[in-house]
Amino acid sequence: MKLKGYVALITGGSRGIGRATALAFAAEGADIAFCHLDDGAKAEATVAEIQALGRRAMHRSLDVADTAATRAFAAETSAALGPVDVLFNNAGMNIRKKFEDYSEEEFDRIVAVHVKGMFFMAQAVYPGMAARGCGCIINIASQRGLKGAVNSSVYSAAKAAILGFTRALAWEAAPRGVRVNAIAPGPIDTDLTATMDPADRQAFIDALPIHRFGRPEEIAATALLLAGPEGGFYVGACLSPNGGDVMY
Repeated sequence: MKLKGYVALITGGSRGIGRATALAFAAEGADIAFCHLDDGAKAEATVAEIQALGRRAMHRSLDVADTAATRAFAAETSAALGPVDVLFNNAGMNIRKKFEDYSEEEFDRIVAVHVKGMFFMAQAVYPGMAARGCGCIINIASQRGLKGAVNSSVYSAAKAAILGFTRALAWEAAPRGVRVNAIAPGPIDTDLTATMDPADRQAFIDALPIHRFGRPEEIAATALLLAGPEGGFYVGACLSPNGGDVMY
């Protein structure tokens, strides 16, 4: 029960990495609040699984790019479950196309979901963490923020921005007892990667030293390390479980 008594807020928590992390945190004692975007059936199923582990759970549908909505959800979480101890900033999306074909609207949407949404959700919970002298913020980046990718220029740029944000906030937050870190997953079997062209997907798998995509539970294990007591010396770090796609 590494997170006994904790309250964790997770964005994009109804499926994939977010859902796996919600269940991993709940199994270790945390109560869970998560948001999603119009994914009510999956959200209800995830709540039921969390409650089956003996923990409290709540969910709301919202667009993380809507700053007022993220602030309201953070406040609602604190009122219902207690102050947020762990923020897992996970919500994301992608539009794959050639660099020259992106519209301004598509650029704005990808950046708003990843960078703006992450920034202001962190801002919503950070003052309380700093006032209490403890807390943990984990931001989901991507190995594409480290190495780039074809047909993913905006997504790669947004994920790289998340790494810069993580390091900058870590400098401010650590002296106040709040640890800020990032996870940069490699290719994971999620709804997002399921939209890949089958030939591209197989080529990606063939090029990986481990010859498979990762599982959401493997990223959740990394999040649990960062959120729990064993992660106390990670500050501004980027952990990258990626099957050997990026070695550094």
